[in-house]
Amino acid sequence: MRFEWGGLVDTYYAYALREPQQEQKLPFQYNYNRHNEWAINMALLRGKVSYRNTYAIVALQAGTYVEDNYAQESIQLLNEAYVGIVLDPAQKHRLEVGIMPSYIGFESVTTFNNYTLTRSLLADNSPYFMTGLAYRYQPNTHWMLSAWLTNGWQHIRKPDRNSVPGIGTQLTFKPKATHTFNWSTYAGEEAIGLNSGMRWFHNLYWEAQWSEECQTIVGWDLGWQKAPEGYRHWSAPIVMVRYIPYAHWQMAARVEYYTDPKQALIQEALPLTTWGVSGNVDYHVNTYCKLRSEVRHLSATHPLLNGQSSQWLWTTGLAFMF
Repeated sequence: MRFEWGGLVDTYYAYALREPQQEQKLPFQYNYNRHNEWAINMALLRGKVSYRNTYAIVALQAGTYVEDNYAQESIQLLNEAYVGIVLDPAQKHRLEVGIMPSYIGFESVTTFNNYTLTRSLLADNSPYFMTGLAYRYQPNTHWMLSAWLTNGWQHIRKPDRNSVPGIGTQLTFKPKATHTFNWSTYAGEEAIGLNSGMRWFHNLYWEAQWSEECQTIVGWDLGWQKAPEGYRHWSAPIVMVRYIPYAHWQMAARVEYYTDPKQALIQEALPLTTWGVSGNVDYHVNTYCKLRSEVRHLSATHPLLNGQSSQWLWTTGLAFMF
C-alpha cells in the first residue's frame, strides 16, 4: 500500500474600486471574492492511498471559495472524494467514482499554477467539480478520451432525482509536448428559474508553449439552455499570455469577453455582457511559495458591476502549495 499527500494554503487581499454593498465583490465571481478583507481563498489537504490496481483520493477544504461555491450543498468539507480502478496492465483504461475535479476548462480550482491569480469569467461560471462516474482512456501520449455520467452541472447531491444523469465527454490531443487541444462537452437537464430544461455546452481551448519563456491559451465556451420561451445561449471567448522573463518572475495578461444576453446561466437582475482585461505579476519565493498580484478591469453593457457599467479590481495573494 502506498500513501501520498499534499495541500495548499491560498491567502489573499482584494479591493473593488467601486465598493460593493454586499460582502462579495461581484455576484458572478466565485474566487477571491471578498472586498477590502484579508481572507483564505482555499485551505486544502489532500491524501491518496493506492493498492495494486486501485486507489482512493480524499481532499478536505475550507475558505471563501467553499462559501461561494458550496452554499447549496449539504457536504461542504470535501473538495475531492473518489475511488479509482486501473482496468488493464498497460494502464490505458481507468474507472473513477465520486466527487472529482471538473473535466471542463483549463484553469484549476487550486489556482497556484494558473496563468492568472483570479479565474476568468468563463472558468468561474463553469463547473469546478463533478460528482458521478468517469471512464478515462489514454491509448498513448497524444490522445486522451473520457466519458462522464454525473449528478448534473456541479452538484454533489442530485437536485431532481427523477432526471437522467448529466452526460459529459472530453477529448484531448497533444500532437507534441508543447501543444494541447481540448474539447469538452456537457448535456443535462438543469434548473432555470422555477423551470428546468436541457443544457448543452461546449468548451474548447488550445494551449501552446512557444518557448521556455512564452505560453498562450486560446479558449471558447458555448452554451444553450432550454427555457419556457425557447433556447437561451451564452458565449465566452478568451486569450491569455504568460511570459517568464527570469527564474523567479512571471507575468500574464488576459483578454476576455462574456455574453449571456438572455440570462441563460447568470440569472442576475440584468443580462451580463462584459469585456475584461487583466495584468498579472508573480514572484516565486521558492518552489512551493508564490506571491501574486493582479489588476483587472471589467466593462459591461448594463450596470451590473456594483451598480456601475465598469469596475476596477485589485487582488494580491500569497500561496504555499506542497
